[in-house]
Amino acid sequence: MSKRKTQKYKIDRRLGVNLWGRPKSPFNKRQYAPGQHGQRRRKPSDYGLQLQAKQKLKGYYGSIGEKQFRKYYEEAERRKGDTSENLIELLERRLATVVYRAKFVPTVFAARQFVNHGHVFVNGKRVNVPSYSLRDGDVIEVANAMKDNQLIAEGVDAPERDVPEYIQVDHDALKATFLQAPKLADVPYPVQMEPNLVVEFYSR
Repeated sequence: MSKRKTQKYKIDRRLGVNLWGRPKSPFNKRQYAPGQHGQRRRKPSDYGLQLQAKQKLKGYYGSIGEKQFRKYYEEAERRKGDTSENLIELLERRLATVVYRAKFVPTVFAARQFVNHGHVFVNGKRVNVPSYSLRDGDVIEVANAMKDNQLIAEGVDAPERDVPEYIQVDHDALKATFLQAPKLADVPYPVQMEPNLVVEFYSR
């Protein structure tokens, strides 16, 4: 089992939130960090708050690696406008993110694997890169061979989340259109995200 797959069961408790709003989250039963000293609570420093904000955002999108996540920040900083809003836009344009948002799979980790295995087409072409950046109007479709897969049924029926307005989905055809990149306020995070603290973390 990969490191990412094993850590997702602890990430909610480590960060002290039900990061994906899952009904089966271990945080629902044990609202403290894992380990021998998990129940000790200390007031975090400014640096600690910034670090936690970064870890929450990285974790939410499938535990993105630090090197890749920093590249997202650097690209967001280069672009015109608010850096924190730009960062959210870049993360929401990821193919794996949209596969998850469209409810084609039940988790962000399943979305990464789904794309990696070549089960997704973008504008009629197979794409197997989870970080592939979508453009406004791009059409995402599940491969025909996977349309009866149980994983998809679990994703479509997931009660804890809805498809956001910036993605148009036809679950019968298993096809989605990425309409436009959202603003932070438009993204249906189950917990509060603070990309402004992430910007502060990297700006130190």
